[in-house]
Amino acid sequence: MAKPVHTMIRVRDEARSRDYYARAFGLEPADRFDFPDFTLLYLRDPSSPFELELTVNKDRAEPYNLGDGYGHLAFVVEDAEAEHARFEREGLPVTPVKTLKHGDTALATFFFATDPDGYKIEVIQKGGRFA
Repeated sequence: MAKPVHTMIRVRDEARSRDYYARAFGLEPADRFDFPDFTLLYLRDPSSPFELELTVNKDRAEPYNLGDGYGHLAFVVEDAEAEHARFEREGLPVTPVKTLKHGDTALATFFFATDPDGYKIEVIQKGGRFA
């Protein structure tokens, strides 16, 4: 059976992105590989083996065009309202907290954050299928 191990995004500034993901989600460097033209930095939460791979292409000056195919990363938290307030205190950009319902059933309480390169990250309150 296949096991998911990471997702990769391209970023322009390694230090800025590393700081963002540490402050926003508590991700810590798991590995870093420096090559002549690019650097690979793997970040993870100590409680999960799944990693976020940041690829830094060293000759990239302009922002990446995220296009219309990218959706978002998602993280589960204990309390979406508390995390939203923390993000605001940290000065990290967020959308308002919302609850998605299917009929009368609440599916998820969430908000979206945006990293320094414009990637969207969904922050979902733990519960239901997001346990």
